[in-house]
Amino acid sequence: MRTAFMQVTSKMVFKLSRTVVILFLMAVLFPHHGFCQTQPEGEWAEALQPRTWNFPRDHGAHPEYQTEWWYFTGNLNDKSGSRFGYQLTFFRFGIRPAMPMNINPWYLRDLFMGHFAITEEAEDRFRFAEKISRGGPGLAGADKDRMHVWLFNWSAHMEGSTIHLKAEEAPLQIDLELSPLKPLVFHGNNGLSTKGEGTGQASFYTSFTDLETEGTIRVSKNGPAIAVKGKSWFDQEFGSNQLSEDQEGWDWFALHLSDGRDLMVYFIRKKGGLLEPASSGTLVEDDGSSHHRSLQDISLKVLEEWESPQSGALYPSQWRILVPSFGVDLKVTPLIPNQELITTDSTGIVYWEGAVQGEGRSNDKQVSSEGYVELTGYAGSIGGIF
Repeated sequence: MRTAFMQVTSKMVFKLSRTVVILFLMAVLFPHHGFCQTQPEGEWAEALQPRTWNFPRDHGAHPEYQTEWWYFTGNLNDKSGSRFGYQLTFFRFGIRPAMPMNINPWYLRDLFMGHFAITEEAEDRFRFAEKISRGGPGLAGADKDRMHVWLFNWSAHMEGSTIHLKAEEAPLQIDLELSPLKPLVFHGNNGLSTKGEGTGQASFYTSFTDLETEGTIRVSKNGPAIAVKGKSWFDQEFGSNQLSEDQEGWDWFALHLSDGRDLMVYFIRKKGGLLEPASSGTLVEDDGSSHHRSLQDISLKVLEEWESPQSGALYPSQWRILVPSFGVDLKVTPLIPNQELITTDSTGIVYWEGAVQGEGRSNDKQVSSEGYVELTGYAGSIGGIF
């Protein structure tokens, strides 16, 4: 079974690699179209120490780092109480670490990739779309001085403190406004989030963990726009050297608790079944204050598993998360079992990534929870890719 998983993943990585190769050849073969400029190659910047933050500029792109993503997830309800999950993610992958002196708007600097998904609990249905494009006018890009990232007709744009999300890929559509109810959270050491012991093996990682959300979604081609409300979560990460070859993937949890707390924990899995000691988490209190916790303060127990009929991967499908120092003990379950993304046309990675619900205790009081979970590396290692 492991060999079969690796074959699936290899095809996906090959397809992404083929896209990169084609764009690189365009750069070499068509210099007069701005694809190629004479310049020093330079080096990618690395996340080595805490940075001095500057907002709204740091909500924008950081092209001196090779990888970056703007990641929106949420749990929504319509007027009848039907529940939905969604995600809209933009990835920037740097091709060259330096810009020419005379910048041509068609200069090939970055690839942009995107994922868009909606989960419908009532229909037991999960659907997703993906896109990829070189950066360029009318195609894709990200401003450097503010949050404005787009990929064809998908976009995330921040005006003041409100974030506007739009995406359409028939029959799916979202048009949402997100307003933060808590301050921006800086994970790890003032935003420096360590992923391993290697030099620069880290990212800069910030979040709006509690975003009041309102707008409309569509889930059928000729159906009406559905008015929805709920909560969203926004992550932004950038770096150049996050996962090493001996790290298979990660399990990431972002949960809203009914007592007003928010919890993020991630576990990086190493080959051989061990967890990366740098795995960690952040608990955000109702008043917006946040607390970092290391792996020794957090435990994760897998209670059930689910086998994908598409990829054959065997995923955890129910968890118990304990953070004793915060009095947190939660059982978390997917909203529906099958929320797998096989992204053959963008990142080339197989994800289980979807809406979840839970119940348990927080501060020794009974609570419910909802949120999002992302699992990677169960259909083949992604070590060394990010």
